Amino acid sequence: MKQRILIVEDDISFGTMLKGWFIKNDYSAELRTKVSDATEMLSDEKFDLILSDLRLPDGDGTEILRWMKDNNKNMPFIVMTSYGEVQSAVEAIKLGAEDYLQKPINPAILREKIGLVLDRNNKTEHKQEAKSENIAKTTEKKTDKSENKKANITSGFVLGKSEAAQQMFSYICKVAPTKMSVLILGESGTGKEYAARLIHDNSNRKDKPFIAVDCGSLSKELAPSELFGHLKGSFTSAIENKTGVFEQANGGTVFLDEVGNLSYDVQVQLLRALQEKKIRPVGSAKDVSVDVRIVSATNEDLTKAITTGAFREDLYHRLNEFSVQIPPLRERGNDIVMFAEEFLRQANEELEKDIKGFSPDAIKSLKSNSWSGNLRELRNVIRRSALFAEKEFITSDDLPDFIPAKEEELTLRPENEKEIIENAIKKAGGNKTLAAKMLKIDRKTLYNKIDRYNIKS
Repeated sequence: MKQRILIVEDDISFGTMLKGWFIKNDYSAELRTKVSDATEMLSDEKFDLILSDLRLPDGDGTEILRWMKDNNKNMPFIVMTSYGEVQSAVEAIKLGAEDYLQKPINPAILREKIGLVLDRNNKTEHKQEAKSENIAKTTEKKTDKSENKKANITSGFVLGKSEAAQQMFSYICKVAPTKMSVLILGESGTGKEYAARLIHDNSNRKDKPFIAVDCGSLSKELAPSELFGHLKGSFTSAIENKTGVFEQANGGTVFLDEVGNLSYDVQVQLLRALQEKKIRPVGSAKDVSVDVRIVSATNEDLTKAITTGAFREDLYHRLNEFSVQIPPLRERGNDIVMFAEEFLRQANEELEKDIKGFSPDAIKSLKSNSWSGNLRELRNVIRRSALFAEKEFITSDDLPDFIPAKEEELTLRPENEKEIIENAIKKAGGNKTLAAKMLKIDRKTLYNKIDRYNIKS
């Protein structure tokens, strides 16, 4: 029997698209646009999952949660939020929501989240028998006990068959249930946030919030407020109290992406938070106790940053209780084709197309590219190619002209980092995207270093 999904979304076109996605993926789905319509349906019918927008014409998703609680309607609930509404989503979780999804919704993350929620619910109801069935469904193949463990930890992600991928997932499998802080290492675009989510979703904190922070986007002035919160009036633009990420994620996991971009002053505050498990909001005289697990990521060599004084060694050791290396796509062999097929499936759903796969010449072309942008670059290429493809299969003509793998690479060294960056920008003709590729760092990190060294470009 198909699992039933109730979608509560006032954007008719988006809600219809979601409903179509669920039906294509073998679910039964109903769409409602108001709180009142949803509660009326829930009065008489039972669903395996409710997916509700936070903002609705006659209220918000939390009102549905409260109604369910008052009427003893025990059904899994995921709330959808727009950018900047994470704090409201955390409130929904406190009221009983299983998780939240941030718009625009990525189909891969949607599949992952609903899979985890439905899997947990089925395990509760059916215990061991359902656990075996759900793992079998996730892997879509027969597996033994050890393989089941690996399949379960993928949480809907493409695992890959390469030796590098298998080793990476075995490390994630080992560290996920522990309390260790984890430092994820890897080039830009390799999927470090996905790895962080896997760690969270397979830990004892999986029922608590997972909040990702882009450290590269945090200015020195605003970072303390974003991470630790502030009181109204503590600085000019502080027009109301703000709850920081650490407090929002209490009991869960904070993912610090590109942690090497944090300023030295913020590093000091972060170290204190990790050591004492307390934070102090900006403008407050009181500490707030927090319990969060830190998973951080970087594509830089932090040991080099330590030698230049740009990164604190004591913080590095706090963050790096266990490290996981995410292999670049070029080292994953035939995994490239597996990822391409998954990205094509996503593109078909998004673009409402029905492309069957890749021609032999397209596969040869995909496997021969160096993929300096890794999974992010591959996904963008497949998405664009699917948009323009007019045949049943994507051919090499639908793919872009790839940049040859022989482009010069430069290695950053602490003693003359500024000079190397200036040289890279010059060699790239002022093209910062190309300069970042030559330096093997992401563009965001390059811009931060340009600001740090006051490089004129």
